[in-house]
Amino acid sequence: MFKLTSLNLNGIRSATTKGAEAWIAATAPDCICVQEIKAQAPDMAGRFEVLAGMKGYFHFAEKKGYSGVGVYTRHEPSDVIVGFDTEEFDAEGRYVETRFDTPGRKLSIISAYFPSGSSGELRQEAKFRFLAKMHTHLMRLKAERDFVLCGDINIAHQKEDLKNWRGNQKNSGFLPEERDWMTKLLHKTEITGGLVDVYRQLQPDTTDACYTWWSNRGQAYANNVGWRLDYHLATPAMAALARTESIYKGEKFSDHAPITIGYDMAI
Repeated sequence: MFKLTSLNLNGIRSATTKGAEAWIAATAPDCICVQEIKAQAPDMAGRFEVLAGMKGYFHFAEKKGYSGVGVYTRHEPSDVIVGFDTEEFDAEGRYVETRFDTPGRKLSIISAYFPSGSSGELRQEAKFRFLAKMHTHLMRLKAERDFVLCGDINIAHQKEDLKNWRGNQKNSGFLPEERDWMTKLLHKTEITGGLVDVYRQLQPDTTDACYTWWSNRGQAYANNVGWRLDYHLATPAMAALARTESIYKGEKFSDHAPITIGYDMAI
């Protein structure tokens, strides 16, 4: 079983002080995709290049203490692709792709951090630009190889994916345009879709149990007023191998919970 975890760290230094590294070591995933590292290469040197025995591959933001993604893996990649959009979003450190190609298989594990539009109209417009560019990129990638994209997508797709869906229909993360983007991406027959929301494939009916993010305001975590923002988005061949899922809430490493999927395969 290939165990693949995704976790928004909300700062790698903060998350490790809260026990994230010990938890990763204990659960022993084959790969863990992390988002919001909030560190640059000098901050990582000598401390975070390897985590729980796994070597990391990163895309850092130019802005200090902002964004940044990584893939920690027990397996040596055949190639590593850093960034997907040199025009605008690569400066924000939002995409790293590790490839594990063999003569008979093309496979990528991707860690991605989608923008939030909650800070205002300008960032929401940037988020829409990101979504458009990411869709084009993923469709091109799907035509060439199998992949699993893990990450904080910053979209709750359906009303079952957040507690207060009625009150959030005009808020970033649950806007009709964002949800339509997800619906298009996941469409089973259209050429502009074809990806699979792996958690929902395994757990089509969960509501309160599916959340992966809780606001730090009020008692959101204590009252489980959450959102499902963290996903495994996979090509159909990869999604067909998914067997197990878990969202770990036994400890709180950040404002997100880690989501792990077990795939019936080996790298």
